[in-house]
Amino acid sequence: MIKKVGVVGVGTMGQGIAEMLAKNSLDVFVLEHSKDRLEHALHMIEVSLDKQIEKWAITSSEKKLILSRIQPVAKMEELSACDLIIESISEELEAKKEVFEQLDQVTSSKTILASNTSSLSLTEIASVTRSPERVIGMHFVHPVATVNMLEIVRGLKTSDETVEALKEFSEVIQKKPVMVFESPGFVTTRLICLFINEALHVLEEGVATAEDIDEAMRKGYSFKYGPFQMADHFGLDSVQAALENMFREYGELKYRPSFTLKKMVRAGQLGVKTGVGFFKYDTDGDRI
Repeated sequence: MIKKVGVVGVGTMGQGIAEMLAKNSLDVFVLEHSKDRLEHALHMIEVSLDKQIEKWAITSSEKKLILSRIQPVAKMEELSACDLIIESISEELEAKKEVFEQLDQVTSSKTILASNTSSLSLTEIASVTRSPERVIGMHFVHPVATVNMLEIVRGLKTSDETVEALKEFSEVIQKKPVMVFESPGFVTTRLICLFINEALHVLEEGVATAEDIDEAMRKGYSFKYGPFQMADHFGLDSVQAALENMFREYGELKYRPSFTLKKMVRAGQLGVKTGVGFFKYDTDGDRI
């Protein structure tokens, strides 16, 4: 039974994962590379819960209970007692491999090591560990709390036991598991990044504004978010990294990132995380 879960990297996705786990009565241990980033992450989780209180989705007592289950830790060694550890750092292969190499050293062979990568190779990430059979992908979709789906990604050496354990765990956290064999971009990232990239080409051609393109997809096809608001929430740097990885792996031009996307990333306009992307956001992540 998975009772204690570690989360390494609490950016936008890590925050959502930690909050969701705590809501499902799990003990969550969160680790970030700097104290400031960790404090900011805990603040943003509290902001998220406050918004839910305003909407009568949870009570103040429930908020206190959820927060009490999220414990910050300062060192990788403090995650050694976890049954499952979910890595959710930036989409950089070498950085992820370094994290998994460290986790492999401080955990037992029974601890499941999962990555929230959206496009990188689980097999390559697992190659730095002594027990690649316990390495697996858990790709959540933003916003984690409301999207009732989880991609469980199997690497070349992932064991059946690890897969079955996560299938059972997905019921605990109330997510519908979608089983995926390793492939660049898996299912969701491969399709949604192409959607965003094509929207960028439409914008570059002057066919419509970003606002109107989003409106057309929301109203015309019942999308909750348009492609540009999606990109802002994912982080434009994350979208670019996923596209570049798929372009490199597949070698097809359709995955080549739009120049506009690359230009905005170079300018530091990454979306919600920086307060400006295709649209502007306040410090709580709400659109201005």
